[in-house]
Amino acid sequence: MSDTSRRPRKPGKPYRRPKKDPVRVLAFEALRAVDERDAYANLVLPPLLRKAREKGDFDGRDAALATELVYGTLRRQGTYDAVISACVDRPLREVDPPVLDVLSLGVHQLLGTRIPPHAAVSASVELARVVLGDGRAKFVNAVLRKVAQDDLDGWIQRVAPPYDEDPEEHLSVVHSHPRWVVSALWDSLGGGRAGIERLLEADNERPEVTLVARPGRATTAELLGEEAAVPGRWSPYAVRLTEGGEPGAIEAVREGRAGVQDEGSQLVALALANAPLEGTDEKWLDGCAGPGGKAALLGALAAERGARLLASEKQPHRAGLVAKALEGNPGPYQVIAADGTRPAWRAGSFDRVLMDVPCTGLGALRRRPEARWRRRPEDLEGFAPLQRDLLRAALDSVRVGGVVGYATCSPHLAETRAVVEDVLKQRADGELIDARALFPGVPELGEGPDVQLWPHLHGTDAMYVALIRKVGEVG
Repeated sequence: MSDTSRRPRKPGKPYRRPKKDPVRVLAFEALRAVDERDAYANLVLPPLLRKAREKGDFDGRDAALATELVYGTLRRQGTYDAVISACVDRPLREVDPPVLDVLSLGVHQLLGTRIPPHAAVSASVELARVVLGDGRAKFVNAVLRKVAQDDLDGWIQRVAPPYDEDPEEHLSVVHSHPRWVVSALWDSLGGGRAGIERLLEADNERPEVTLVARPGRATTAELLGEEAAVPGRWSPYAVRLTEGGEPGAIEAVREGRAGVQDEGSQLVALALANAPLEGTDEKWLDGCAGPGGKAALLGALAAERGARLLASEKQPHRAGLVAKALEGNPGPYQVIAADGTRPAWRAGSFDRVLMDVPCTGLGALRRRPEARWRRRPEDLEGFAPLQRDLLRAALDSVRVGGVVGYATCSPHLAETRAVVEDVLKQRADGELIDARALFPGVPELGEGPDVQLWPHLHGTDAMYVALIRKVGEVG
């Protein structure tokens, strides 16, 4: 490759070194990590921000802008790809990924923020000069000038098919979800256009940080003393931080007495803990416990009743996270690294069993927007046998009269009702409990007996739970 810096320069403007903008360089680095390493932004971004603050490059406003650029770009990637496609003369797959990341950041500033168009283009071109070089910066400049000729609504009219002609593709482009995800969510939600549009819009909103005050270790009153903290909507242990904030700066969180946990996740654990039992209530199992949020809440609830929790997680490093989450629990507990499909305990050992199974994660797209672009319909086939095996193992592990909670962070029918129905058809020792009664005060829970939570209806991740009572031996 030739060194263009040594070529004789034509008369005219003197060469100007590109100005490095720490905020946009950091946002670019985060997007590259998401693309190259299949990392998640919620794991990549915090250490990058921390490092920038330690170097003195960032203040609070800079961190907020960098966060908005990264998450906004990832959430609207599908829409922005359609716009960029209309402005380049080649398929997007032929545009180098680093170039596409710079373009996407620029398009988000143009169409998704209040940054003036000239400033958005100028800043993006400067970023391109820093991270890509002058030649590619010219390409970025040309594309973004085309994008700047219209606003978001104008571009959507140009690149999205009319709703009446192709509803799913229209919603896919407008709300930046893969078409197959739109179809799956619509099937699970049911209803007409208004509901699915509200759901897709909610998926693209930044979620509030929700804390859990672990019973016996912290109180909501303590957490409500934090800045911009308000009570949760449904869980008695939930506190929402309405202006974001850094949970790690809160003493109770640093000490493990409280944690970050979506309110839907809290409600699932509470539903299992409060389900009526026949007989003893001494031994609880979390059979897929990583990374430990539900296990920590269950452990605290069990301790209040004098019960013992066994938290099992197949992956040793995730079992370590569970142990850290449970550290300091006031009651007895044990954490083991074990495969939930091959129980390391005797059948019928437990009074309550939670099986929060591995899934596509389509219920947490607000928090992990990049997941929508990584998942494929064929992933469902990979999860299906495991989900059924884990539910069968859970039913084997609970005693007669005890209760199993089958949970997923996905609303996809293939991962929720289909799994439960298939397993219960194959055996005669389980019956569904109407879980709705165990979500007091929570509206719009459907026809039951299982419960599906929704971001647009409940302000939670799209958590699913079915509660099953063990009624007898396998028939």
